[in-house]
Amino acid sequence: MKIWTSEHTFNHPWETVATAAWRKYPNPHNTAVIGTDVVERKVVDGVLHTHRLVSSTWYFPRWAQALIGSANVCYASEQSEVNPISRYMILKTINLSFCRHIAVDETLSYLPHPSDPSKTLLKQEAVVTVKGVPLTNYMEDLLTNKISTNASKGRQAMEYVINKIDAEVKDLTRSTDEIINHTKKSLDGIANSAKKSMADISEKAKKSLDDMHKLGLS
Repeated sequence: MKIWTSEHTFNHPWETVATAAWRKYPNPHNTAVIGTDVVERKVVDGVLHTHRLVSSTWYFPRWAQALIGSANVCYASEQSEVNPISRYMILKTINLSFCRHIAVDETLSYLPHPSDPSKTLLKQEAVVTVKGVPLTNYMEDLLTNKISTNASKGRQAMEYVINKIDAEVKDLTRSTDEIINHTKKSLDGIANSAKKSMADISEKAKKSLDDMHKLGLS
């Protein structure tokens, strides 16, 4: 059994990072994950519980495939909890493919950084167990190194998604400002037209009264 742990600090608030975590896949940095499907989702006492099926590609060496088999697509089960009040997001994933010989239990925790709440601390832990095949330690090291590499790509992917969300917010703000400015100009135009119309009506009414006075009708 091998245990791999890691910590990383995102210079973004928890709400932003948690939102990005839901939109993490697909991304150009970590292309191993090719799909996520929601199996079940429910809210219990204000906590969002989600069960997803994660599809990915794992490229094992030929000698490893001879030991554990091969698959074009590998599957994993992900259980997550998100508490927006307590501000925590926990994702626990276990592999479904190759589970006869390999068990990879991975946990990701997103929490406000204890020394700076404006930042987010990501804690990762993976427990890798290989059994029933030769070269057990070697295969556990192989999987652990792969997890470490994917974790680095995953952090890059999070920054990519966060930047994408920021750009969307800026575009939305810009569009909203344009709509507000256009509406203001339209309202100003209507107000000016109304003032001009009232002025014209007043002028015509005054002229009519003057004409009536000249004719001795008033």
